[in-house]
Amino acid sequence: MKKIAFTVLSLLFSLAAMSQNFNGLSTGLDNLFRLSKAKTRSISAENITGEKGKGGMATEGVASAASKGLGQGWKVNPYVVIDAGKTQTLAEITGPGAIQHIWLTPTGTWRYSILRFYWDDETHPSVEVPLGDFFGMGWGEYSPLNSLAVCVNPGSAFNSYWVMPFRKKCKITLENINTEKVTIFYQVDYTLTDVPEDAAYFHAQFRRTNPVKYKDVFTIVDNISGRGQYIGTYLAWGVHNNGWWGEGEIKFFMDGDKEFPTINGTGTEDYFCGSYDFDTRKKVSEGVSVTDYTEFSTPYSGLHQVIRGDGHYKVMQRFGMYRWHIVDPIRFEQDLKVTIQDLGWRNDGTYLPQQSDISSTAFWYQTEPHRTFPKLPSKDELEIN
Repeated sequence: MKKIAFTVLSLLFSLAAMSQNFNGLSTGLDNLFRLSKAKTRSISAENITGEKGKGGMATEGVASAASKGLGQGWKVNPYVVIDAGKTQTLAEITGPGAIQHIWLTPTGTWRYSILRFYWDDETHPSVEVPLGDFFGMGWGEYSPLNSLAVCVNPGSAFNSYWVMPFRKKCKITLENINTEKVTIFYQVDYTLTDVPEDAAYFHAQFRRTNPVKYKDVFTIVDNISGRGQYIGTYLAWGVHNNGWWGEGEIKFFMDGDKEFPTINGTGTEDYFCGSYDFDTRKKVSEGVSVTDYTEFSTPYSGLHQVIRGDGHYKVMQRFGMYRWHIVDPIRFEQDLKVTIQDLGWRNDGTYLPQQSDISSTAFWYQTEPHRTFPKLPSKDELEIN
């Protein structure tokens, strides 16, 4: 027993030693007890610069009426309002350091708020994604999501735990492309610390095709150039036909792959760590059962959202799925392209090339500079109805 305990303790300390190079960039149970010279800071509407000792100093703000009689320090300016067509800088930080956690809760149409991240002195964003899709809520409806990298909690609390190091500067903006103003409560938690030489930069890119062309594949991301690792996929999948829709294989073309990929999946539900159409038999009453989709949300993967419709005006089947490559990142040396087939079943038992509505958000780390992203779809092209 003593030998086992000693072995476990040795393993924990070995893991802690392995984490030593992170310099406070991230924290896990394996190194939570270790001291660090990193400085913890946080930006919100109550401290827009994140400066030490500068929080809650506003004497006038959006909640001045509510704090009347209480005054400075009593929740005077807890949120920002972004007018139609305007862009708000949520955070601007001088490094080196790393974003560790982002929390926010938005109003309005989530697809019409565009989140962008800029690292160091770049002019083209490394992250450009509609707000809802970045947090796995591409259909504009709340659904609980409980994973290591992203959590969405009641009633619309979006949380990201992706670690995002930067060496010179970080700038995060939110653009409101809608015709109505939006209200945003938010907080960006970060550390100021040295960044290891081998630390890559966080990237995320959005795509939508509606509908996918017949016998075509959906491209999740392409034109990635550099060295890095692919760390996650979120899909918002709207099905336009009856029957099972997820036979399509995901493919990772890397480091010069042309016609055939290095990594080839076996089916959509397989890639998202489910099986057999995400179906289970559910007992609904004595002696009666029904086969239905079963939502699940785990640390690394999930089918967290199933929108079944009401049979009247809301008739579309829509699905939200995520797969985080946290313990199994897909590493590439030169380039990467990721596609997935839009494939279902015909009644005669053969495959059906579908024409679905698919939106994707791809997450990866890579060396800079990165290639400029494709133009984001217009407001009308982003619309969900």
